[in-house]
Amino acid sequence: MRLNLVYIVFFGSVFGCFAQKDTLQNPYFKSYDDKVTASIYYLDTSNNFEIGFNSEGQKKYVDLNPNRREQLGVGLSYKFIDISFGFAPKFFSENKDNSDSKLFSFNTRFYYKKWMQSFTYIHQKGFYISEGAVNVFLPKMHTTKIGGTTSYIFNDNFSYKTLVSQNEWQTKSSGSFIPSFSFYYTNINLNTEPDSSNGDIYVFSLAPSYFYNFVISDRVLIGAGIAVGAGINDVDGDVSALYQLDFNLKLAYNRDRFFAFASLNTLNFLQNESAEARLNDNISTLKFNIGYRFDPPNKVKEVYEKVNQKTGL
Repeated sequence: MRLNLVYIVFFGSVFGCFAQKDTLQNPYFKSYDDKVTASIYYLDTSNNFEIGFNSEGQKKYVDLNPNRREQLGVGLSYKFIDISFGFAPKFFSENKDNSDSKLFSFNTRFYYKKWMQSFTYIHQKGFYISEGAVNVFLPKMHTTKIGGTTSYIFNDNFSYKTLVSQNEWQTKSSGSFIPSFSFYYTNINLNTEPDSSNGDIYVFSLAPSYFYNFVISDRVLIGAGIAVGAGINDVDGDVSALYQLDFNLKLAYNRDRFFAFASLNTLNFLQNESAEARLNDNISTLKFNIGYRFDPPNKVKEVYEKVNQKTGL
């Protein structure tokens, strides 16, 4: 099996300098933006689909599951720069049978006052298509997803960054109501030569959500969030209603230098059975991370200050 390198680059919080500046002195959480953060992680992420269609007067369903690739990686972040590099080692059982499968994912978030904007790009190659007991591998099939979510964080005392990164740490329990608007475009290409079949899917949704960071002690917290919403789904011009259900969970340990966490995130777009072309879309991510923070070298600080003066970041 040929080992494929998987690049995952997160320029997280690109405009993080604008984010909640007044909260740097907030007793409810602590910022680590002035530290360099190095980490190693395990990551398992995928984008699965269930497609429903009418055939000879009957409703049938097909599952599209990517040939998953478990990853190990290293990350380094400072101020508004956050870069990670991952690869899929052969000793993981999930990676032994995916000779030509590929995964490339790119995620970023940036903040402006109470606003948060996320951006996601996922490209996958190599899928299993399943109907009942029939399971067929399509090595050339690939999907590409691009989109993001715009959210508004109501509570100044709630640190959303504690949930999605380790650049902040919630010191007192707090939660917030966070309404979100999501837009995603997905292209599905079966790539079955000589006739290559394509499908274009557009998703628009509004989802009220609630997130809470429960501080167990000075070192340990549990963060959780749930979103339930609705929107519309356009599958090759066939428009129908959809429901959105998201879930986020994080267990974290933190010291000023050392930290560790485990997180699970799911994003689900679901349709009812009355839809002519039903498409259920799921993005799931499981991550384990350990890291260390340290003071930046003087040379790094000098370079950052020069960039900051020229760009205003």
